[in-house]
Amino acid sequence: MTDNSTQTAGAIDMPAFVDHSHLKVIDLPMLSAFYRQVMGLETIEKSASGETLGVGGRPLLTLTTDGRAARAPRNAPGLFHTAFLVPDRKALGRWLAHAAHGNVPLTGASDHLVSEAIYLDDPEGNGIEIYRDRDRSEWTYVPDGTVKMATRRLDLQALYDEAPKDGWSGQENGTAIGHIHLQVSDIPQADAFFRDVLGLDVMARYPGASFFATGKYHHHVAANVWNSRGQPKRQDGMSGLSDYTIRFNDPARLEAAVKKLDALSIPATRTGSTVSLVDPWGIGLKLTA
Repeated sequence: MTDNSTQTAGAIDMPAFVDHSHLKVIDLPMLSAFYRQVMGLETIEKSASGETLGVGGRPLLTLTTDGRAARAPRNAPGLFHTAFLVPDRKALGRWLAHAAHGNVPLTGASDHLVSEAIYLDDPEGNGIEIYRDRDRSEWTYVPDGTVKMATRRLDLQALYDEAPKDGWSGQENGTAIGHIHLQVSDIPQADAFFRDVLGLDVMARYPGASFFATGKYHHHVAANVWNSRGQPKRQDGMSGLSDYTIRFNDPARLEAAVKKLDALSIPATRTGSTVSLVDPWGIGLKLTA
């Protein structure tokens, strides 16, 4: 594997970024095999009830099971997709060729102007995006500070044709979680939480969705109501997104968020530099520095 970590630094070198995703699963061996064989992650740590996977020693995804998880309804708040950011277009094409040769079913592919993305689901219906960012010189910012995004058809055949066909042995070093996309119940509530409490900027809006980030990245967190508008909080025991982690490179921003949580009487517990809470939709959230 080549070390292209500097090329994905745009997402994870910001004042805050999504560092980790944790899924509660029904069939741990099956999901582990999928994320290793299809998505190209490697096992970093393993126990009887869980497994942490990542790339180049960097933990990205934890899978846990207690044997009692029930499949979450499609309209429940939770995960829309975990988005794995690869270093460049060549890496995306190499993964596409691997998926095509393995007859991996895809659910979509889009050119978002700032990025090129491919979508699929894991065997338990958890959404996945794998994408590469265009260089920031190709992004278009508008006067209000947001970034222009769209959903256009991605030419998968061209991406496949350009890809090296010399075999694929997993994701390249530098692969990270570029963002996490959530299903929530209400967009104004999402704006109030991610912008006003956690201090992320609104970088784009679609009908029924907001996109939040720090450092003028296109988005570290997205929230939509396309399937989940008005739905109640997640229930304990549901499969899917158990929690996710936002890491603050700037500790002052973490402390500012903690003060706002306190002011709003949002319950949170602190262990060292990590603050754990449950977001407004019943999803676990860890804030760390």
